[in-house]
Amino acid sequence: MTESVAATILGLVEGLTEFLPVSSTGHLILVGHLLGFTGEMADSFDVIIQLGAILAVVVLYWKRFWWLVSPKPLHAFSGIRGLWLLFLTSLPAGLVGLALRKTIKAHLFGPITVAMALAVGALMIFWVERRKSRDRFYALDEMTPGLALGIGCFQCLSLWPGFSRSAATIMGGMLLGAKRSLAAEYSFISAVPLMFAATLYDFYKSRDLFSADDMGILAIGFVVSFVSALVAVKAFIVLVKRVSLRPFAWYRLALAAAVFLFWPR
Repeated sequence: MTESVAATILGLVEGLTEFLPVSSTGHLILVGHLLGFTGEMADSFDVIIQLGAILAVVVLYWKRFWWLVSPKPLHAFSGIRGLWLLFLTSLPAGLVGLALRKTIKAHLFGPITVAMALAVGALMIFWVERRKSRDRFYALDEMTPGLALGIGCFQCLSLWPGFSRSAATIMGGMLLGAKRSLAAEYSFISAVPLMFAATLYDFYKSRDLFSADDMGILAIGFVVSFVSALVAVKAFIVLVKRVSLRPFAWYRLALAAAVFLFWPR
């Protein structure tokens, strides 16, 4: 298999799974091992192509991001207040990620640890969905600093590859009183600053791993990730308003079981 084909497959996996509660990092690790695309450069490649998925959200929610720099008086989630809420959400995982980056890459980027995270996250989804709904927040403009920070604390769970940043933030939002559709929408928007910072930081730290010849491979992964994320986010927003997260939990359990049972030790 050529590197361009591998980059296309990984870009597709990244875009389709980044904003679903199934863990894009976990899928990239599993698919990367199946493709024989592993090692330090592969780990950094996985992080860098996330930028394509990030930009897909910026395109889809461009008005919301524009209002962050050009405030709208009738929209509370705009201007300095909106930026402050995003900062609060990004802060916990940002600090913990910086402190534990090397440890996480050294010990948690493996198929079995990913399968464990998939299973644990699935059980948490079942638990959250079984709880009686106590919705108190229904729209982005109703977000509060306490809710934003609380979601940020839950987002720390996503540092365990396989758990899923989307699952962590959506479940956190729901537990703290956000309607499922709001929790999903905020999980998309709040992902942008943290993932953008993580991508740039990882690219800077791993810049010596990539040569000029590798830029083409990165570009393929980036473009495919961008296009597939556009499709996935649109579809998920429609789906999450109609059904619960349970189908994703069942999928996670099935994938975790397959890894535990069939992955070579």
